Amino acid sequence: MDISETPTPPLNGLRAFDAAGRYLNFRLAAEELGVTQGAVAQQVRGLEAFLGITLLDRLPRGLRLTENGLRFHAEISRAFDIIRTATQTLQPQSTHLTISVTPTFAAKWLIPRLPDFTAENPHIDLRIVATEKTSNFHSDGVDFAVRQTGSSFAAGLSADFLFAHDIVSICSPALQSKLARTPGINDLDQLVLIHDSHNLWPEYLELVFGRKVSDKAKAVRLNQTSLAIDAALSGQGIALASRFLVENDLKEGRLVQPFAEALHGGSDFYLVIPRQSKKSDACRQVRQWMLSQAGRSSPTDDKRAAP
Repeated sequence: MDISETPTPPLNGLRAFDAAGRYLNFRLAAEELGVTQGAVAQQVRGLEAFLGITLLDRLPRGLRLTENGLRFHAEISRAFDIIRTATQTLQPQSTHLTISVTPTFAAKWLIPRLPDFTAENPHIDLRIVATEKTSNFHSDGVDFAVRQTGSSFAAGLSADFLFAHDIVSICSPALQSKLARTPGINDLDQLVLIHDSHNLWPEYLELVFGRKVSDKAKAVRLNQTSLAIDAALSGQGIALASRFLVENDLKEGRLVQPFAEALHGGSDFYLVIPRQSKKSDACRQVRQWMLSQAGRSSPTDDKRAAP
């Protein structure tokens, strides 16, 4: 008989036998296949009836492959491996990309947007390294970095402008209600100024009032801007933060600006990537997504950023 004329055994029976032969246990096979233990046993019996031979000996404590079962299981397992390999070659593989950002950028901007990125790019595994240290693209295995830098650019790296470093004052609506309609510097003597590691309050008060705050002002000092933002959200005082980091909180009324002035912090935020990496489809997708989220709809390719 030509092999093409040989009837094909039931697929469910073959899958059940493959799993049962590996575990030598109907219960464990059922857990893998997501069916009941009785269903696995019935499918194996159906396969044995189709073949007219016994494949598994039913023992008081588990199963045992018969001599025919051993030979048949080896071939069936190999066939399923071939099917799985063929299927894998047709499906897009996940691409792992690593982005280095500061802890504040990660907590207040990137992580809240990750669900949207994953939904739009299911085959890209974006890994976040949150650190204040400047990561090395080669030794640290970083594909992208968000860096706060000036306009000095070097060869080998491409940079896209993301955000201006515009510093604004923020506090909770409840705290603002304690201030005068047009707050003066004396109002700050009754409140807490929340400082972060950038220590921009002296410059900001110079911009708003023309002089530094008096010694009566209370202060809380934190080492991360994200912590300062959280402290402001909880009503503990007035903090300073880059406008883009608190934009959603301001729009949704969780934070307000007690003073309208914005201080430019000097160094803006750029998305930096090695030039050769831009040829990767996955890298292009991440770059386009980051720029679209930042409101940069027309990225350019001719900037270079210092490492």
